[in-house]
Amino acid sequence: MVSDFKSAERLKRIKPSGIRRFFALAQGIPDAISLSLGEPDFASPKHALDAGWQAAKEGKTHYAPTNGIPELREALAKKAYGDYGLNYAPNSEILITVGGTEAIFLALMGLVNPGDEVLIPNPGFVCYEPSVLLAGGVPVSVPLLEKNDFKPSINNVMSLITDKSRVMILNYPNNPTGAVLSYDEVAALAKIAVERDLIVISDEVYEKIIYDNAKHYCLATFPGMRERTLVVDSFSKTYAMTGLRVGYVYGPKELISSIWLMHQYTVACVNSLAQYIALAALRGPQDFVRNMVEEFDRRRRLVHKRLNEIEDFNCALPKGAFYVFPNIKGFGVSSEEFVAFLVKGAHVTVVPGSAFGSYGEGYIRISYAAAYEQLEEALNRIETAVKRLR
Repeated sequence: MVSDFKSAERLKRIKPSGIRRFFALAQGIPDAISLSLGEPDFASPKHALDAGWQAAKEGKTHYAPTNGIPELREALAKKAYGDYGLNYAPNSEILITVGGTEAIFLALMGLVNPGDEVLIPNPGFVCYEPSVLLAGGVPVSVPLLEKNDFKPSINNVMSLITDKSRVMILNYPNNPTGAVLSYDEVAALAKIAVERDLIVISDEVYEKIIYDNAKHYCLATFPGMRERTLVVDSFSKTYAMTGLRVGYVYGPKELISSIWLMHQYTVACVNSLAQYIALAALRGPQDFVRNMVEEFDRRRRLVHKRLNEIEDFNCALPKGAFYVFPNIKGFGVSSEEFVAFLVKGAHVTVVPGSAFGSYGEGYIRISYAAAYEQLEEALNRIETAVKRLR
Protein backbone atom coordinates (compact mmCIF):
# COMPACT_ATOMS: atom_id res chain seq x y z
CA MET A 1 0.00 0.00 0.00
CA VAL A 2 1.27 3.49 -0.81
CA SER A 3 2.02 5.08 2.55
CA ASP A 4 1.35 8.69 1.60
CA PHE A 5 -1.55 8.17 -0.77
CA LYS A 6 -3.71 11.23 -1.40
CA SER A 7 -6.78 11.54 -3.58
CA ALA A 8 -6.72 13.95 -6.49
CA GLU A 9 -7.25 17.57 -5.51
CA ARG A 10 -10.44 17.73 -7.58
CA LEU A 11 -12.15 15.34 -5.13
CA LYS A 12 -11.62 17.47 -2.04
CA ARG A 13 -14.91 19.34 -2.44
CA ILE A 14 -16.94 16.29 -3.49
CA LYS A 15 -19.18 14.69 -0.88
CA PRO A 16 -20.72 11.19 -1.07
CA SER A 17 -24.35 11.05 -2.21
CA GLY A 18 -26.73 11.67 0.68
CA ILE A 19 -29.26 9.40 -1.01
CA ARG A 20 -26.91 6.43 -1.09
CA ARG A 21 -25.58 7.11 2.41
CA PHE A 22 -28.97 6.81 4.09
CA PHE A 23 -29.99 3.93 1.86
CA ALA A 24 -26.87 2.05 3.03
CA LEU A 25 -27.61 2.91 6.67
CA ALA A 26 -30.74 0.75 6.59
CA GLN A 27 -29.18 -2.29 4.91
CA GLY A 28 -28.51 -3.98 8.26
CA ILE A 29 -32.15 -3.62 9.38
CA PRO A 30 -34.13 -6.68 8.18
CA ASP A 31 -37.60 -5.07 8.19
CA ALA A 32 -36.55 -1.63 6.95
CA ILE A 33 -38.79 0.02 4.37
CA SER A 34 -36.83 2.09 1.87
CA LEU A 35 -38.49 5.23 0.56
CA SER A 36 -35.14 6.76 -0.34
CA LEU A 37 -34.28 5.70 -3.89
CA GLY A 38 -35.99 7.10 -6.98
CA GLU A 39 -36.75 3.69 -8.38
CA PRO A 40 -40.16 2.45 -9.60
CA ASP A 41 -41.11 -0.87 -8.01
CA PHE A 42 -42.65 -2.05 -11.31
CA ALA A 43 -40.99 -4.70 -13.46
CA SER A 44 -39.86 -3.44 -16.86
CA PRO A 45 -42.36 -4.14 -19.69
CA LYS A 46 -42.26 -7.85 -20.55
CA HIS A 47 -42.24 -7.31 -24.31
CA ALA A 48 -39.16 -5.12 -23.92
CA LEU A 49 -37.32 -7.68 -21.82
CA ASP A 50 -38.25 -10.37 -24.34
CA ALA A 51 -36.68 -8.25 -27.07
CA GLY A 52 -33.47 -8.08 -25.06
CA TRP A 53 -33.45 -11.85 -24.65
CA GLN A 54 -34.01 -12.27 -28.37
CA ALA A 55 -31.15 -9.87 -29.11
CA ALA A 56 -28.90 -11.94 -26.86
CA LYS A 57 -29.84 -15.15 -28.69
CA GLU A 58 -29.02 -13.42 -31.96
CA GLY A 59 -25.55 -12.58 -30.66
CA LYS A 60 -26.04 -8.82 -30.39
CA THR A 61 -23.57 -8.63 -27.52
CA HIS A 62 -20.74 -6.82 -29.27
CA TYR A 63 -19.73 -3.16 -29.31
CA ALA A 64 -22.47 -0.80 -30.41
CA PRO A 65 -21.77 2.48 -32.21
CA THR A 66 -20.49 5.04 -29.74
CA ASN A 67 -23.56 7.25 -30.19
CA GLY A 68 -25.98 4.32 -29.86
CA ILE A 69 -27.59 1.72 -32.12
CA PRO A 70 -29.09 3.39 -35.21
CA GLU A 71 -32.58 1.98 -34.64
CA LEU A 72 -32.80 3.52 -31.19
CA ARG A 73 -31.57 6.92 -32.34
CA GLU A 74 -34.10 6.88 -35.18
CA ALA A 75 -36.91 5.92 -32.82
CA LEU A 76 -35.93 8.74 -30.48
CA ALA A 77 -35.93 11.21 -33.37
CA LYS A 78 -39.52 10.14 -34.11
CA LYS A 79 -40.40 10.53 -30.43
CA ALA A 80 -39.00 14.08 -30.30
CA TYR A 81 -41.03 15.05 -33.35
CA GLY A 82 -44.18 13.25 -32.22
CA ASP A 83 -44.12 14.62 -28.69
CA TYR A 84 -42.81 18.14 -29.29
CA GLY A 85 -42.52 18.81 -33.03
CA LEU A 86 -38.73 18.93 -32.74
CA ASN A 87 -36.51 17.68 -35.56
CA TYR A 88 -33.20 16.10 -34.55
CA ALA A 89 -30.83 14.33 -36.91
CA PRO A 90 -30.37 10.76 -35.59
CA ASN A 91 -26.72 10.57 -36.65
CA SER A 92 -25.44 13.84 -35.19
CA GLU A 93 -27.97 15.34 -32.75
CA ILE A 94 -28.91 12.35 -30.58
CA LEU A 95 -26.55 10.50 -28.25
CA ILE A 96 -27.32 7.39 -26.18
CA THR A 97 -25.70 7.62 -22.74
CA VAL A 98 -25.31 5.60 -19.54
CA GLY A 99 -28.45 7.00 -17.95
CA GLY A 100 -29.29 10.67 -17.82
CA THR A 101 -26.58 11.16 -15.20
CA GLU A 102 -23.74 10.49 -17.63
CA ALA A 103 -25.27 12.91 -20.13
CA ILE A 104 -25.33 15.69 -17.53
CA PHE A 105 -21.82 14.98 -16.28
CA LEU A 106 -20.28 14.82 -19.76
CA ALA A 107 -22.20 17.89 -20.93
CA LEU A 108 -20.65 19.90 -18.11
CA MET A 109 -17.21 18.41 -18.72
CA GLY A 110 -17.47 19.28 -22.40
CA LEU A 111 -18.88 22.79 -22.03
CA VAL A 112 -17.54 24.32 -18.82
CA ASN A 113 -14.13 25.95 -18.52
CA PRO A 114 -12.43 26.60 -15.15
CA GLY A 115 -14.17 29.52 -13.47
CA ASP A 116 -17.33 29.38 -15.58
CA GLU A 117 -20.47 29.77 -13.51
CA VAL A 118 -23.30 27.26 -13.73
CA LEU A 119 -26.75 28.02 -12.36
CA ILE A 120 -28.16 24.97 -10.56
CA PRO A 121 -31.47 24.44 -8.74
CA ASN A 122 -31.27 24.32 -4.95
CA PRO A 123 -32.69 21.99 -3.76
CA GLY A 124 -31.74 19.96 -6.81
CA PHE A 125 -30.66 16.51 -7.91
CA VAL A 126 -27.52 15.42 -6.09
CA CYS A 127 -25.31 15.04 -9.17
CA TYR A 128 -25.49 18.67 -10.35
CA GLU A 129 -23.15 20.40 -7.94
CA PRO A 130 -20.44 17.68 -7.87
CA SER A 131 -20.47 17.51 -11.67
CA VAL A 132 -20.00 21.28 -11.95
CA LEU A 133 -17.12 21.17 -9.47
CA LEU A 134 -15.43 18.25 -11.22
CA ALA A 135 -15.66 20.20 -14.48
CA GLY A 136 -13.85 23.11 -12.82
CA GLY A 137 -16.94 25.29 -12.81
CA VAL A 138 -18.51 27.39 -10.08
CA PRO A 139 -21.99 26.23 -8.97
CA VAL A 140 -24.41 29.10 -8.37
CA SER A 141 -27.52 28.14 -6.42
CA VAL A 142 -30.94 29.18 -7.69
CA PRO A 143 -33.20 28.99 -4.61
CA LEU A 144 -36.39 26.96 -5.01
CA LEU A 145 -38.56 28.10 -2.14
CA GLU A 146 -41.71 26.54 -0.76
CA LYS A 147 -43.50 29.90 -0.86
CA ASN A 148 -42.95 29.91 -4.65
CA ASP A 149 -44.12 26.27 -4.99
CA PHE A 150 -40.45 25.29 -5.38
CA LYS A 151 -40.17 27.19 -8.66
CA PRO A 152 -37.42 29.70 -9.50
CA SER A 153 -38.10 33.39 -9.12
CA ILE A 154 -37.38 35.07 -12.46
CA ASN A 155 -36.01 38.16 -10.73
CA ASN A 156 -33.79 35.96 -8.61
CA VAL A 157 -32.43 34.13 -11.66
CA MET A 158 -31.69 37.43 -13.38
CA SER A 159 -29.82 38.73 -10.33
CA LEU A 160 -27.58 35.65 -10.22
CA ILE A 161 -26.37 35.89 -13.82
CA THR A 162 -22.95 37.50 -14.32
CA ASP A 163 -20.44 37.85 -17.12
CA LYS A 164 -19.05 34.46 -16.04
CA SER A 165 -22.37 32.63 -16.35
CA ARG A 166 -22.22 29.97 -19.07
CA VAL A 167 -24.72 27.19 -18.31
CA MET A 168 -28.07 26.90 -16.57
CA ILE A 169 -29.43 23.54 -15.40
CA LEU A 170 -33.19 23.11 -15.20
CA ASN A 171 -35.07 20.03 -14.00
CA TYR A 172 -38.82 19.76 -14.43
CA PRO A 173 -40.75 17.77 -13.35
CA ASN A 174 -38.42 18.31 -10.43
CA ASN A 175 -36.47 15.96 -8.23
CA PRO A 176 -36.75 16.28 -5.21
CA THR A 177 -39.82 18.56 -4.98
CA GLY A 178 -42.17 17.22 -7.65
CA ALA A 179 -42.78 20.75 -8.98
CA VAL A 180 -43.90 21.27 -12.59
CA LEU A 181 -43.56 24.52 -14.55
CA SER A 182 -46.37 26.20 -16.48
CA TYR A 183 -45.97 27.34 -20.09
CA ASP A 184 -45.43 30.96 -19.03
CA GLU A 185 -42.81 29.97 -16.45
CA VAL A 186 -40.82 27.94 -18.97
CA ALA A 187 -41.15 30.75 -21.53
CA ALA A 188 -39.76 33.28 -19.03
CA LEU A 189 -36.72 31.10 -18.31
CA ALA A 190 -36.17 30.52 -22.03
CA LYS A 191 -36.25 34.27 -22.63
CA ILE A 192 -33.54 34.79 -20.00
CA ALA A 193 -31.35 32.09 -21.58
CA VAL A 194 -31.60 33.71 -25.00
CA GLU A 195 -31.04 37.25 -23.77
CA ARG A 196 -28.05 36.29 -21.61
CA ASP A 197 -26.64 33.78 -24.11
CA LEU A 198 -26.73 30.77 -21.75
CA ILE A 199 -26.49 27.12 -22.72
CA VAL A 200 -29.21 25.15 -20.93
CA ILE A 201 -29.08 21.55 -19.76
CA SER A 202 -32.74 20.63 -19.40
CA ASP A 203 -33.11 17.48 -17.30
CA GLU A 204 -36.51 16.10 -18.34
CA VAL A 205 -36.27 12.49 -17.17
CA TYR A 206 -39.67 12.68 -15.43
CA GLU A 207 -41.46 14.15 -18.47
CA LYS A 208 -44.09 11.38 -18.59
CA ILE A 209 -44.78 11.27 -14.85
CA ILE A 210 -47.21 14.16 -14.30
CA TYR A 211 -50.62 14.48 -12.64
CA ASP A 212 -53.82 16.52 -12.43
CA ASN A 213 -53.88 17.30 -16.17
CA ALA A 214 -50.57 19.12 -15.87
CA LYS A 215 -48.53 19.35 -19.07
CA HIS A 216 -44.81 19.08 -19.63
CA TYR A 217 -43.26 21.74 -21.88
CA CYS A 218 -39.96 20.78 -23.46
CA LEU A 219 -37.57 23.71 -23.15
CA ALA A 220 -36.13 23.23 -26.64
CA THR A 221 -39.50 24.07 -28.23
CA PHE A 222 -39.36 27.72 -27.16
CA PRO A 223 -38.05 30.48 -29.47
CA GLY A 224 -34.27 30.54 -29.72
CA MET A 225 -33.85 27.49 -27.47
CA ARG A 226 -33.28 24.53 -29.77
CA GLU A 227 -29.82 25.78 -30.71
CA ARG A 228 -28.75 26.31 -27.07
CA THR A 229 -30.47 23.45 -25.22
CA LEU A 230 -29.37 19.92 -24.35
CA VAL A 231 -32.49 17.93 -23.52
CA VAL A 232 -31.57 15.04 -21.20
CA ASP A 233 -33.93 12.12 -20.81
CA SER A 234 -33.84 8.48 -19.77
CA PHE A 235 -35.67 5.17 -19.94
CA SER A 236 -35.00 4.61 -16.22
CA LYS A 237 -38.11 6.21 -14.73
CA THR A 238 -40.57 6.02 -17.64
CA TYR A 239 -40.11 2.29 -18.20
CA ALA A 240 -38.80 1.19 -14.77
CA MET A 241 -35.36 0.36 -16.16
CA THR A 242 -33.12 2.07 -13.62
CA GLY A 243 -30.53 -0.72 -13.60
CA LEU A 244 -30.23 -0.93 -17.38
CA ARG A 245 -28.75 2.59 -17.49
CA VAL A 246 -30.02 3.82 -20.83
CA GLY A 247 -30.31 7.57 -21.16
CA TYR A 248 -30.13 9.95 -24.09
CA VAL A 249 -29.60 13.55 -24.96
CA TYR A 250 -30.96 15.70 -27.80
CA GLY A 251 -29.20 18.83 -28.94
CA PRO A 252 -27.65 20.75 -31.82
CA LYS A 253 -24.66 19.08 -33.46
CA GLU A 254 -22.23 21.65 -32.04
CA LEU A 255 -23.20 20.79 -28.46
CA ILE A 256 -23.67 17.04 -28.94
CA SER A 257 -20.23 16.66 -30.51
CA SER A 258 -18.48 17.72 -27.29
CA ILE A 259 -20.44 15.16 -25.25
CA TRP A 260 -19.83 12.49 -27.91
CA LEU A 261 -16.07 13.09 -27.69
CA MET A 262 -16.09 12.68 -23.90
CA HIS A 263 -18.45 9.69 -24.09
CA GLN A 264 -16.23 7.64 -26.43
CA TYR A 265 -13.28 7.85 -24.04
CA THR A 266 -15.43 7.21 -20.97
CA VAL A 267 -17.59 4.18 -21.76
CA ALA A 268 -17.06 3.50 -25.51
CA CYS A 269 -20.75 2.62 -25.85
CA VAL A 270 -23.86 1.86 -23.83
CA ASN A 271 -24.70 -1.79 -23.10
CA SER A 272 -25.92 -3.26 -26.40
CA LEU A 273 -28.67 -5.50 -25.01
CA ALA A 274 -30.00 -2.70 -22.81
CA GLN A 275 -30.39 -0.55 -25.93
CA TYR A 276 -32.50 -3.21 -27.65
CA ILE A 277 -34.69 -3.44 -24.55
CA ALA A 278 -35.10 0.34 -24.57
CA LEU A 279 -35.93 0.27 -28.28
CA ALA A 280 -38.69 -2.28 -27.78
CA ALA A 281 -40.11 -0.28 -24.87
CA LEU A 282 -40.23 2.86 -27.00
CA ARG A 283 -41.74 1.17 -30.05
CA GLY A 284 -44.23 -0.97 -28.17
CA PRO A 285 -47.58 -0.18 -26.51
CA GLN A 286 -47.45 2.59 -23.93
CA ASP A 287 -50.15 1.19 -21.64
CA PHE A 288 -47.38 0.31 -19.17
CA VAL A 289 -46.49 3.98 -18.70
CA ARG A 290 -50.10 5.12 -18.33
CA ASN A 291 -50.89 2.38 -15.80
CA MET A 292 -47.76 3.09 -13.79
CA VAL A 293 -48.50 6.82 -13.61
CA GLU A 294 -52.08 6.09 -12.51
CA GLU A 295 -50.74 3.96 -9.67
CA PHE A 296 -48.19 6.61 -8.73
CA ASP A 297 -51.05 9.09 -8.56
CA ARG A 298 -52.91 6.83 -6.11
CA ARG A 299 -49.80 6.57 -3.96
CA ARG A 300 -49.15 10.31 -4.21
CA ARG A 301 -52.56 11.09 -2.78
CA LEU A 302 -52.13 8.57 0.03
CA VAL A 303 -48.75 9.94 1.14
CA HIS A 304 -49.84 13.58 0.85
CA LYS A 305 -53.02 12.97 2.86
CA ARG A 306 -51.43 10.88 5.59
CA LEU A 307 -48.45 13.18 6.13
CA ASN A 308 -50.67 16.24 6.52
CA GLU A 309 -52.69 14.35 9.15
CA ILE A 310 -49.54 14.00 11.28
CA GLU A 311 -48.83 16.99 13.52
CA ASP A 312 -45.79 19.10 12.48
CA PHE A 313 -45.68 17.79 8.91
CA ASN A 314 -46.57 20.25 6.15
CA CYS A 315 -46.65 18.59 2.74
CA ALA A 316 -47.45 20.21 -0.62
CA LEU A 317 -49.12 18.07 -3.30
CA PRO A 318 -46.55 17.48 -6.07
CA LYS A 319 -47.55 17.73 -9.72
CA GLY A 320 -44.88 15.45 -11.15
CA ALA A 321 -42.20 12.77 -10.56
CA PHE A 322 -42.77 10.39 -7.62
CA TYR A 323 -41.56 12.33 -4.60
CA VAL A 324 -43.06 14.45 -1.86
CA PHE A 325 -40.90 17.06 -0.13
CA PRO A 326 -42.59 17.76 3.20
CA ASN A 327 -41.60 20.56 5.55
CA ILE A 328 -40.40 19.10 8.89
CA LYS A 329 -39.26 22.32 10.56
CA GLY A 330 -41.95 21.92 13.22
CA PHE A 331 -40.05 19.00 14.73
CA GLY A 332 -37.16 21.25 15.72
CA VAL A 333 -34.34 19.02 14.45
CA SER A 334 -32.19 19.08 11.34
CA SER A 335 -33.22 17.06 8.33
CA GLU A 336 -30.28 14.66 8.85
CA GLU A 337 -31.19 14.16 12.50
CA PHE A 338 -34.81 13.55 11.53
CA VAL A 339 -33.89 10.96 8.89
CA ALA A 340 -31.48 9.18 11.25
CA PHE A 341 -34.27 9.08 13.82
CA LEU A 342 -36.67 7.50 11.33
CA VAL A 343 -34.12 4.84 10.36
CA LYS A 344 -33.56 3.84 13.99
CA GLY A 345 -36.98 4.55 15.43
CA ALA A 346 -39.30 3.59 12.58
CA HIS A 347 -37.12 1.42 10.34
CA VAL A 348 -38.03 3.69 7.43
CA THR A 349 -35.44 5.34 5.18
CA VAL A 350 -36.03 8.66 3.47
CA VAL A 351 -33.55 11.34 2.35
CA PRO A 352 -32.70 14.56 4.22
CA GLY A 353 -33.48 17.68 2.26
CA SER A 354 -29.98 18.95 2.95
CA ALA A 355 -28.66 16.22 0.59
CA PHE A 356 -30.14 18.28 -2.27
CA GLY A 357 -28.62 21.60 -1.26
CA SER A 358 -28.69 24.22 1.48
CA TYR A 359 -32.26 25.30 0.65
CA GLY A 360 -33.40 21.72 1.21
CA GLU A 361 -32.68 21.96 4.92
CA GLY A 362 -35.90 21.65 6.91
CA TYR A 363 -37.41 19.17 4.46
CA ILE A 364 -37.15 15.47 3.64
CA ARG A 365 -37.68 13.63 0.38
CA ILE A 366 -39.98 10.63 0.41
CA SER A 367 -40.21 8.45 -2.69
CA TYR A 368 -43.65 6.97 -3.27
CA ALA A 369 -42.30 4.61 -5.92
CA ALA A 370 -42.72 1.78 -3.39
CA ALA A 371 -45.78 -0.49 -3.23
CA TYR A 372 -49.00 1.00 -1.81
CA GLU A 373 -49.05 -1.46 1.10
CA GLN A 374 -45.45 -0.63 1.96
CA LEU A 375 -46.29 3.06 1.94
CA GLU A 376 -49.20 2.48 4.31
CA GLU A 377 -46.97 0.56 6.71
CA ALA A 378 -44.18 3.12 6.48
CA LEU A 379 -46.57 5.98 7.21
CA ASN A 380 -48.00 4.10 10.21
CA ARG A 381 -44.47 3.64 11.54
CA ILE A 382 -43.58 7.29 10.96
CA GLU A 383 -46.74 8.49 12.70
CA THR A 384 -45.99 6.33 15.74
CA ALA A 385 -42.30 7.21 15.87
CA VAL A 386 -42.54 11.00 15.59
CA LYS A 387 -44.68 11.20 18.70
CA ARG A 388 -41.47 10.52 20.62
CA LEU A 389 -39.90 13.68 19.14
CA ARG A 390 -42.40 16.00 20.78
